[in-house]
Amino acid sequence: MIIGVLKALQELISTDEPPKKDEPPQTDEPPQTDEPPQTDEPPQKDEPPQTDEPLQTDEPPQKDEPPQTDEPPQKDEPPQTDEPPKKDEPPQTDEPPQTDGFPKTEPPQTEKVPSPIIPVWENEHVAPHEHDEGVALYLSAQPPPSRRHRCLSLLPVEAALLRLPPGSSLHPSLTLPSGSPSCIPELGRSEVNSALSQEMREKDIGPHQQQQKTERENIEHLFHGLDLHRNDKLRARDILQITEHSLQSHESCDEKELVLSFIQKLLMMNYRARYINVNINEQDLTKQGDSDPSEDSSDIFEAISFSNEAASQSDRIHPMDVQMAVFHCADGFLKQLMVTKLSQCQYALPLLVPDPFTRQIEFPLWTFRQINKSWKMRNPNNEIISQTKPVYKAQTPMVSFFRFGCVSSSKSQLMNSLINEKHNTFFHRNCPGSSRTRVLMDGVVEIAWFCPSGKNTDKFTDCVAFCNLHGDAGDHEKQLQILTEMASVNVVLLPRLDKNDRSAEKIQNLFRITTPLICLFTEDESTVRKMKKGKFKIGLKDRNQSDVSEELRRAINDCLSESSSTFKLEDVSKHSDIRVDEEDDDECRRGREAAQKMMSLLENKDLTEIKESFLPRQGKLWRQWSQKNKEQHRPQGEDIEMERSRKQTEMNTIREQQYKFDICEFIKLFIQEMNSDDEHEKMFFLKYLGILLDEYISADLSALLQKYNEKWSKVVKQKESHDKSEQLKTEQAELEKISEDLQAASFGLEHIMREIGQIYESCSSVENKKDLQFDFSSLSSLGAEMMISGFPLELMDGDAAHVPLDWISAVLDQLIQKLGDQRVFVLSVLGLQSSGKSTMLNAMFGLQFAVSAGRCTRGAFMQLVKVSDEMKTQMNFDYILVVDTEGLRALELAGRSTRHHDNELATFVVGLGNLTVINIFGENPSEMQDILQIVVQAFMRMKKVKLYPRCVFVHQNVSDITAGEKNMEGKRRLQKTLDEMTKLAAKEEDSDAECFSDVIKFDVQNDVKYFAQLWEGSPPMAPPNPNYCENIQELKKSIMSHDLKSPGIILKDLKVRIKDLWEALLNEQFVFSFRNSLEISAYRKLETKYSKWTWSLRSAMMETENKLHNKIENETIHEVEKTDLQRELKKTSEEVEKSMSEFFEKDKDKDILIQWKTSFEIKIKELQENIVRETKRKLNAILQQRDMKKEIDAQRTNHENTLFEKSKELALKLKDKANNEKTLKKEFDSFWEKSVRKIISDTPKIKDIDVMRDVREILCRNVSVDHWKESRDIFTVPNYSDYVKVKKSSGFTGVFTNAYRSAKEKLGYILSNEDEAQIRALVTDVSQQTDKTIQSFNISKMGYNISCIQQLIDYIKARVMQHEEESVQYEFKNEFSMDLVLSIFKKANKTITDQHRLFREANDPVIYVEKKREEYYSIFKKYLNGAASAAIFGEIICQKLKKPIEQSVYKKTARELAGEMRSNCESLNGNRSNLDKNILKTLAEEEDFDKYMNYIHNPRDHFKSFIRVEVSQYITDKFRVSVLPKMKENIKLLQQKIMKAAHESTEHVQENSGDVGLWLKSFTQHLSDELIFSEKDLSGVKHDDVDDFNLLEDVIKQELSAIMSDISNRFNTETLYKKLDLKFRPDEILIDHFCQCCWVQCPFCRAICTNTIENHDEDHSVPFHRVTGIKGWHFRDTTNLCTHICTSAVASSHFFYPNSSDDTLLYREYRKAGGVYADWSITSDLSELPYWKWFVCRFKKDLEEHYKKTFEKWGEIPDGWKKYSKEEALESLDNF
Repeated sequence: MIIGVLKALQELISTDEPPKKDEPPQTDEPPQTDEPPQTDEPPQKDEPPQTDEPLQTDEPPQKDEPPQTDEPPQKDEPPQTDEPPKKDEPPQTDEPPQTDGFPKTEPPQTEKVPSPIIPVWENEHVAPHEHDEGVALYLSAQPPPSRRHRCLSLLPVEAALLRLPPGSSLHPSLTLPSGSPSCIPELGRSEVNSALSQEMREKDIGPHQQQQKTERENIEHLFHGLDLHRNDKLRARDILQITEHSLQSHESCDEKELVLSFIQKLLMMNYRARYINVNINEQDLTKQGDSDPSEDSSDIFEAISFSNEAASQSDRIHPMDVQMAVFHCADGFLKQLMVTKLSQCQYALPLLVPDPFTRQIEFPLWTFRQINKSWKMRNPNNEIISQTKPVYKAQTPMVSFFRFGCVSSSKSQLMNSLINEKHNTFFHRNCPGSSRTRVLMDGVVEIAWFCPSGKNTDKFTDCVAFCNLHGDAGDHEKQLQILTEMASVNVVLLPRLDKNDRSAEKIQNLFRITTPLICLFTEDESTVRKMKKGKFKIGLKDRNQSDVSEELRRAINDCLSESSSTFKLEDVSKHSDIRVDEEDDDECRRGREAAQKMMSLLENKDLTEIKESFLPRQGKLWRQWSQKNKEQHRPQGEDIEMERSRKQTEMNTIREQQYKFDICEFIKLFIQEMNSDDEHEKMFFLKYLGILLDEYISADLSALLQKYNEKWSKVVKQKESHDKSEQLKTEQAELEKISEDLQAASFGLEHIMREIGQIYESCSSVENKKDLQFDFSSLSSLGAEMMISGFPLELMDGDAAHVPLDWISAVLDQLIQKLGDQRVFVLSVLGLQSSGKSTMLNAMFGLQFAVSAGRCTRGAFMQLVKVSDEMKTQMNFDYILVVDTEGLRALELAGRSTRHHDNELATFVVGLGNLTVINIFGENPSEMQDILQIVVQAFMRMKKVKLYPRCVFVHQNVSDITAGEKNMEGKRRLQKTLDEMTKLAAKEEDSDAECFSDVIKFDVQNDVKYFAQLWEGSPPMAPPNPNYCENIQELKKSIMSHDLKSPGIILKDLKVRIKDLWEALLNEQFVFSFRNSLEISAYRKLETKYSKWTWSLRSAMMETENKLHNKIENETIHEVEKTDLQRELKKTSEEVEKSMSEFFEKDKDKDILIQWKTSFEIKIKELQENIVRETKRKLNAILQQRDMKKEIDAQRTNHENTLFEKSKELALKLKDKANNEKTLKKEFDSFWEKSVRKIISDTPKIKDIDVMRDVREILCRNVSVDHWKESRDIFTVPNYSDYVKVKKSSGFTGVFTNAYRSAKEKLGYILSNEDEAQIRALVTDVSQQTDKTIQSFNISKMGYNISCIQQLIDYIKARVMQHEEESVQYEFKNEFSMDLVLSIFKKANKTITDQHRLFREANDPVIYVEKKREEYYSIFKKYLNGAASAAIFGEIICQKLKKPIEQSVYKKTARELAGEMRSNCESLNGNRSNLDKNILKTLAEEEDFDKYMNYIHNPRDHFKSFIRVEVSQYITDKFRVSVLPKMKENIKLLQQKIMKAAHESTEHVQENSGDVGLWLKSFTQHLSDELIFSEKDLSGVKHDDVDDFNLLEDVIKQELSAIMSDISNRFNTETLYKKLDLKFRPDEILIDHFCQCCWVQCPFCRAICTNTIENHDEDHSVPFHRVTGIKGWHFRDTTNLCTHICTSAVASSHFFYPNSSDDTLLYREYRKAGGVYADWSITSDLSELPYWKWFVCRFKKDLEEHYKKTFEKWGEIPDGWKKYSKEEALESLDNF
């Protein structure tokens, strides 16, 4: 047999090839778990029986030691040997080892020295030789498929020699005896070892080196399989991202996904993270199936042998290897997060961790820093007291567990029965997912704590730590030393006690020391026995595990009762030769030292006074400022603005007090460290500081909470007994004091950041910053850095119940600067106090919102969660902004309910969130009703202000979430409750909503989630319920999948939204006060776009109109059809439609803009129709006028042609008679004067006009001459009271009315503000319609006629009479009509006169003919010199072209100038709001009161005047650089077109052998679109003899250059206005564009609605309102002008008298006044409006004189207004 063994060795060695990684050899053993195989004893209670295991001996061979010899040891008595075996060297024996399992016929073995035993690590090929207790196993590897025999198992060194994994088969031909363990059979291992030693020498292989190599390969294979790299650390920030993997639930996954799946579940506190199944490759399963034995096999032994081999486990990765591999490859922050989550899962935590490659032991103290443990215990008075301590500081007893040698019982399972028998705190062999391959756990020490609940059923009365050393303790001396030194009780597992055992000395030492010792013998059946004080032994063999557990518990309790030693985790770091993570990591160490330096400043300080000392700005002063701010937004005094000014002064004083505080060393150190460049150091610093602060306050806070609960209980009992004695008041006062102390004692990172926020706000508020020692603006960067680093930032201060807007805005600005204007999806959560909101968010996103007792969320916090790059392609946002809030219905610390605060908070976070999770805990109907009413009201408010967030209801702590019928019933009840709450809320919010679906889009089937209860059992030892974690995962997936296409909101808009929401909430009337700045901004942007679209359409139509106008004048067309105009506009219309479509689909605010898409599309279509209709009307008017002025045109043409012919006759007559130039000139002048006299005599002269004289002549029969002197400009009068009288009445009621009228006439009639507005609207509209009518007269073409004046006067009078017939209580005096007519014509006088001047210049023969004198003289000389007829005809043509060319060039230049100014002129390049802003700036710079009054009372006229001035100034300023070049370019282009027309006409004539008539026809047709020039213009000029068309073309070219040069030279800043008809001028083009908008004025302050669209659908609005006294608004029955500002007044409780009635109406209910009031949207806005305040102060006397009233008493101007300078007033305009 020995020869066979050696042959087998030779055969195996000769292969010299280890098993392949991908195909590990299969053993003939059954699947193993994480523990060593059980003995053949019957299965224990609650433990599955072990099958297919080889029988164990009483004393299996120990690792590093051969089997003991002599004779088997007796029960409870170790075998005696001559001397203990030396370390690493087996004792020499005389007999082979005896084993109970071997046959008695076993031949003796010869005495040989076995090969040395070395530590062996598991690898991927084989079953481990150690499980979690480190039990030595030597299992057979699976033989090749062709060899189906049981194989001889090898010792580690033997396997190493053969380059096989430990426990591999020696040879398939050798079989083990029946019942033998993993050891050498009867053939004698010494012979084998001898042969192996020989092979070692021949191969020169070092067993230790070979074993190390194998171990490393195993570890590297593990890391590779998990796709981990130690040098490429897993980072917490990457793991916490939203990825596609994180949205999926993974019950099984591929090997490479194990890490992510494990971490994902762990972050969700799902303890099933250890139980993830690995998908098995189907090919592997097929290969196994291929090796099945033949069906006809009749050998049962062979069949069983094969079935054992086939049943062998595949090499699955052990769950604890996954955990430890992630631990080794994680950065410090992920390690800490992992360990914190493991603790929350009630899992044991790594305490001592050997490096997998260097074996250096690490104590990861840093990872324990965030873990707190809470427990309850009874004091000597039998009272339950609560304790909460950080685990690294907690001093508790510690029980250490370890084993020596091979044991058959599971140590980890036994420990679990002591801590929580329903939960696997320590992973053991029978846990799901356990496998035989485990690489990284050997030598690891894990720790767990038992925390009592204060009940009698607690297994231990105090918190107890349990440490578990994995592996054989004899192989891990350092770990053993640390544990035994620090333990209160040592528990050791071993098979039996044996003095010859290599660990006997260690056990002896444990017995000798005073530390209690409990020995557990796996091969002993005895019950617990006390050997001596503090020393116990318990047998485990064949015993019920429950009994053993109970005995062990009693023994431990007995030991602990007599032991005073305690264990503090932090003290582990004091041991030498171990690595402490905090010390070895420089960044961690520096961060800790910086935090400790800060904390040293807090030493010996009273916790309740510490914030007042170190953080003085956020206490009393900040709360006072917040209160003043709320009062300022809700003015109650008589004088609103005076009260506001007073409050503002008080607030400024508080800011000054805050500013004067020195910045303490504590805050300075914080700022200094936060400005560090090392990101990791900064992170460690923040983490440590938070940890140390929590530790600092925990003891005192816990005591205060205990004290508060006791006092609260007393107060409740007294209230229930209806005790109203002084004792109750005293108790309540004491409760209040404890409440204040609790509030003061709370101290965390959020308070430090709150202080920095207050430093920022106070610094930014004060004007004098000369004493500032640092740049305060950099502080906001700290807040941004914290958010980027994953820390929550306080959004709403929970103590002051206030949002520090300036600070939050500055932080978000910095966030934008650092990250870019990222798009975020805002997820907010609402729920009752302590309903698990923060816990839910932490589990969902791996966050760390405070959830511990006494640290419940107060206020609101926001935290960023990054979306991975892969998910950004699927989602429309870059981050999720999670907003966690304090609980609704939270009892204030003094026991007061805060429903108003709840409503504010709910409205705020609902408005802020794209999605709000409403968290409902339990099934208490009253609690549900309360929270639902608050939530419904919040959503109702959102709908009213056009915000449309989504909501999801999460019903937590549902007992049976699988009961479908119950859930359906629950949803039905919830829907019913929501509908009921909607009806209740509708009454409060003045809404007509009947059910919840009327308020918000809500699907009860998909938007209601049921959650299992959080804990699986009773805290504090209960782990989180896995079903709860799965519910969290489902909710997360539901939220993300449903909102994949959600637009989210960009950070810039988020900042605005926060401001809008909070400002509205400060004003109590949220819906009424909410100013949707994002919507306003989007609408203004839309208005700007609309202005561009309309300009494009108008510009295109102007070009078309000009072209058709030319054709009409040239008589090439005789009618204009609508379809022709539409066809001309089609291309531009399509471009505008495309631009609109892109804008509404691609703009960043597309989700806001979509609400106006349809209406604006309709408006654009209406505009196109209006443009087409108006253009058709104009062109048809031109057609009519063309026919009407044919006589005038024919007469002018006849005059011109007559002069041409007569000058030609004169030239022919004088041709040979006079050569003297002077004589010729004299003859021509004489001829000219005679001819002109003849023309004048035949044609009446066009006289100058006097419009105002004609107006007076028409009015003279109704108005006395004196009235002309007394007449006033009706556009500038302060009011119209002097123009009206009370209406006459008839009948019975008329008697009283007429009596009232008589009294009124004596006292003077006072018009109401509404009446004043109506009359002013009448005046404005009449003036506007009159202007349009004057334009339609086309005086520049048709001439002036007094009948036009008569027509206009009749129209004005008719409008006045029509107004009187309406339901007004007054009638106009005659003076009104007269002044209205005179004022309108005074304004129109210049326009009519200018138009008439153009007509006269074009048609008066004296003026017109005189202009042609030089042209005719030139032609006269050419005739005289005998020039060719073609040359003369060419010059005549050019002379005829001169005026059309000039007009064409001027018109085109005017249109281009208008377009250029729309783009380049600051005041004209935007929408109406922008134009209004620039007008106000100009007014302020000029400081002309009369212009201000014109702007206030006649805004349209002022706008027109402003545009004219702007255009004139632009032309003057840009003449050389823009206007003149544009003019010259247009001249050049037109010249090219004319020459092209001449050339093509010449070619046409030559090709067709035509005459000059054909040439002229072709020439004029080519130019009919460009010029008003036709054949009829040359109808009287004889040109029949023209036949040299090339000469004609050359002459035109020559003469045309001279004409163009002349036009260009005469062009200046004035000629554009003089040469062009009014409607073609650039200023009029722009006026026509800008003034077709809304001109409705605010009924309170007369601010103009800035909507770009006339007759728009939306409410009238204006960026900022004015002081109402500016328009003459005053207090009734006084002469006191009012200083109210509309936006302040509507936030107050003040009232006004609408429509002159005696009934009052609150300003905030102004819409109820009806009429124009109902159409205005005036939202409360307390923003500083310096402009109009400055104006009132600057022109106070002018206003008082203008309105004959004063700013006194109630109308006194606040002092705060007087501080504003003009510069500040101008700057304020840019903010709106």
